[in-house]
Amino acid sequence: MHGSEGKDERHSTPPADFRSKLFLRVMGSLAIVGVMVGLMIGRLTTPDPTELQQVEVTGDGLVVWFNNEPKVHGEIVDGSVALLFGAEGKAQKGQLKINDKDVNWRVRLSDGGLLLTLVAARPLQGDWAGSEVGDRWRLEIHLREQ
Repeated sequence: MHGSEGKDERHSTPPADFRSKLFLRVMGSLAIVGVMVGLMIGRLTTPDPTELQQVEVTGDGLVVWFNNEPKVHGEIVDGSVALLFGAEGKAQKGQLKINDKDVNWRVRLSDGGLLLTLVAARPLQGDWAGSEVGDRWRLEIHLREQ
């Protein structure tokens, strides 16, 4: 072994790599572009978060407006009506009258979303129904004395 020249590739000289060193850069660039395009498509297909837009007082209850349909879980607990919405919004409160008697309502933030509670001095019963009106979602809450 006199030197390291490559004669018939029988000595310690490694064989020449004929692949271009740019191959790894091209593959890395394609991977980055693919991830970025996937993130953009995912961002475009994600629906808007559900938001509480307004609360209106009616003759026998409330009308609650959302930008799209929320998940709703409602219960009547000890004479008060509680509705949990899978939505975002700001805390609000107000008062309405059922048979000339006061009913207090309050929207507050909770771990599961927005919690709407309706409380009066006497036990309440309530039912609610939602429907799509235009491009918004309306939930009507009707209250009555127990």
